[in-house]
Amino acid sequence: MYVPAMPPRPRLVQIDLLRGLVMLLMLLDHVRETFFLHMQLADPVDVDRVSPLLFGFRLLAHLCAPVFVFLTGLSAWLYGQRQPDPRAATAAFLFKRGLFLVVLEATLVNFAWTFEFPPQTIYLQVIWAIGLSMLALSALLWLPRPALVALGLALVAGHNLLDGVRADGAWSGVWAVLHQRAWLEPFDGLRLRTSYPVLPWIGVIALGYAAGPWFAPDADAGRRRRLLMGWGVGALASFAVLRLVNGYGDAPWRVGEDALRTAMGLVNVTKYPPSLLFLCLTLGVGLLLLRLLERPALARRLAPLATYGAAPMFFYLLHLYVLKLLYLGALAAWGPNQGAFFGFGDPAWLLPVAAALAIALHPAVRWFAALKARRRDWAWLRYF
Repeated sequence: MYVPAMPPRPRLVQIDLLRGLVMLLMLLDHVRETFFLHMQLADPVDVDRVSPLLFGFRLLAHLCAPVFVFLTGLSAWLYGQRQPDPRAATAAFLFKRGLFLVVLEATLVNFAWTFEFPPQTIYLQVIWAIGLSMLALSALLWLPRPALVALGLALVAGHNLLDGVRADGAWSGVWAVLHQRAWLEPFDGLRLRTSYPVLPWIGVIALGYAAGPWFAPDADAGRRRRLLMGWGVGALASFAVLRLVNGYGDAPWRVGEDALRTAMGLVNVTKYPPSLLFLCLTLGVGLLLLRLLERPALARRLAPLATYGAAPMFFYLLHLYVLKLLYLGALAAWGPNQGAFFGFGDPAWLLPVAAALAIALHPAVRWFAALKARRRDWAWLRYF
């Protein structure tokens, strides 16, 4: 017998607010990647050469992927609670949406970065990593919750033990996808770059899914806030201890030429793949922000952020194409002024340009978010 889905539950504003915040930090970083092509940043960043302002912008952007992947897992659990058969419905949704995101990365997203057709190079970046993580979670969510937590923590905390492992031959492609950032050439004329190895991201999405019951309709709000605070502080404390020990979880830091460079070195963590210390730092901050956004007064003041968080994929695609067109327009109007590129001479320009773009794109994102909320019968809208 057909059992209808439960009535839609109002969106949790703190999740949309946090997702919206990290989307705007992502916009700032993509403005940097567009208009500072002449000054690419290594991973981790070379703190001896980079300006503190540019380093600060990059550090803020580190929040984006971990928080978004964690919230993807959390949102998947919430989605399931509105279905008659939560695990089966969630597994099916994650599998379909994961495949959709993998295809989206290789097509519309890659074209937005390269404007190559047919593509000669495909960069497998964050959307691809989220897609593969969703595919993995569609299988892992059948585990008991304690086992899922243990697996998630093991992947996040233990994957750096594999840093020295290198695969050749038939397994090289699999290992490049999982942990070893590399170039792949499936056939002549096409190169793939596994920019986001997915093994630790699978751990992050699993932990996000396991945190879902904290946000259940009947969950105790006080207990949820204590859990967010405890895990957030615990992650940051783990970062501090491991960083001072300086022996595991990331490349070692060293004393810089002054106090500022030393501080930059302490928080200069590796993103590709995300190190244990990278995830301790970013997820710790993310959990504390989620706790902070539970305050009603603050949530009201930051309400515009929720618009970006309610339609994140639409905003992601829109801003990529707008940035590419802006760059090509600037290059045509003023020509290359930074070697082969057009770019700003001062990173101080990045913040006002990102702010102007966020304001300019807000009406379109608000329209799409309203359409998504209104037309729940259009199932494809859930993918955006």
